[in-house]
Amino acid sequence: MNTLNISAAVTAEKVQESGWLNMLIFGLFVAVTLVVVLRASRNNKTAADYYAAGRSFTGPQNGTAIAGDYLSAASFLGIVGAIAINGYDGFLYSIGFLVAWLVALLLVAEMLRNTGKFTMADVLSFRLKQRPVRIAAAITTLAVCFFYLLAQMAGAGGLVSLLMGIDSKVGQSLVITIVGALMIIYVLVGGMKGTTWVQIIKACLLIAGTAVMTVWVLALNGFNLSELLGAAVEMSGNPAILDPGLQYGKSETSKLDFVSLGLALVLGTAALPHVLMRFYTVPTAKEARRSVVWAIWLIGLFYLFTLVLGYGAAAMIERETITSAPGGVNSAAPLLAFALGGPVLLGLISAVAFATILAVVAGLTITAAASFAHDIYTNVVRKGKVDSESEVKVARRTVLVIGVVSILGGIGAQGQNVAFLVALAFAVAASANLPTILYSLYWRRFNTRGALWSMYGGLGSAIGLIIFSPVMSGAETSMISGADFSFFPLNNPGIVSIPLAFFLGWLGTITSKDNESPEKQAEMEIRSLTGVGAEKAVDH
Repeated sequence: MNTLNISAAVTAEKVQESGWLNMLIFGLFVAVTLVVVLRASRNNKTAADYYAAGRSFTGPQNGTAIAGDYLSAASFLGIVGAIAINGYDGFLYSIGFLVAWLVALLLVAEMLRNTGKFTMADVLSFRLKQRPVRIAAAITTLAVCFFYLLAQMAGAGGLVSLLMGIDSKVGQSLVITIVGALMIIYVLVGGMKGTTWVQIIKACLLIAGTAVMTVWVLALNGFNLSELLGAAVEMSGNPAILDPGLQYGKSETSKLDFVSLGLALVLGTAALPHVLMRFYTVPTAKEARRSVVWAIWLIGLFYLFTLVLGYGAAAMIERETITSAPGGVNSAAPLLAFALGGPVLLGLISAVAFATILAVVAGLTITAAASFAHDIYTNVVRKGKVDSESEVKVARRTVLVIGVVSILGGIGAQGQNVAFLVALAFAVAASANLPTILYSLYWRRFNTRGALWSMYGGLGSAIGLIIFSPVMSGAETSMISGADFSFFPLNNPGIVSIPLAFFLGWLGTITSKDNESPEKQAEMEIRSLTGVGAEKAVDH
């Protein structure tokens, strides 16, 4: 394969010449999915319909939707770009995300589904004091969703800046606003049923598109992975692209940063509210287990594809072309698509990337809205004395607020690597939610004080360390350029904030004299393990 000739034909300017074709294909996807959402919205009458799609999806359908929710813009744009630039160290994101998913399923997924009703707070407050625990759980859920939304919105801005040649902040901000408006429409109209069908369509398109590109790249290299890796070394001029340490082995601090990142990825998935909420859309525990099997196969297959695509981009496109393109490292996958199949393949892959962003932000938004409306409004403000119709109205109003906030946040996060931003969301989830989830499910003595200390301590330490880290200031890639108020040396806070949250949960429990209801604890244990009584809790 003559990689030099191929790479010479790939420039950001040539990609942008076909920008209108790309947007036309994307527009077609939006039109189709809007029709699907409108059809799915006909039965959104109760809270169970709006939050959990009436428990109407089968295991394979829900498993595909879970894969769609999990395979975000970071998985596609961010990881392919990270591998293309940093090689082996970039692939660590794929490994971390996949292993994390397995941990999530083994530890908490089915037990949460059996115990809860609509949100993560249903589980955490099952045997603890409702009001303070629901407030804390809602706050942590909203925080995780906000960080994740930042990543998706930043990915949208970077992708369109590459496709359309929109380099100005104003132009990219307009794109992010349009994506946010579409997201609001999807969630307002379709609820969980509509967003689930969008996730299913998007997952099929994403996996099919990456499969085509993977086979294409391998075919150009005689289906020989060694030849592909050799071509990547030749094009990059850096043999270290195949070795560990290119990004995380430069110093002791960077090695520690890698450990922190790994902890956040592996432990954070088990506490991502928008992924866990998907298990409430199936009617039985058996279907929840089938969901798990389908999701594992689809997610695992996709992450194998990212290895080939990342090194394929490194082998076919010059490093400078990727880093200097609008969108930076996030442009590696679209540039590779253009190198392989020209404007048509680029248009299809770009539409898939946009579909990825739209579907994930829709899932995040409905999760955040459900957390506020169901946990704060219904169970804290109204103390459970509210009908489903009123609760859904509040949820829809919350969607509008979340949409506006995410648009503003996405505008502020332009230019950041989306895989890195998602890693921060994982760190917040692992710190603020995971310790409380595990303690609630597995530790009989766990009480309300332990839950509150763990959630608030984990959330506060994670966000505080992020604010005073090189992510925000003090480095060339910081969000606030020219400022330096950082004192925490690591980019990811997980190595400090996750153990601290576990410790605070333990300390709060053993220093409290509160005795939670043993009857409630026994009921929770039986329901979490068997699913008995879970279906009776559904609000039809």
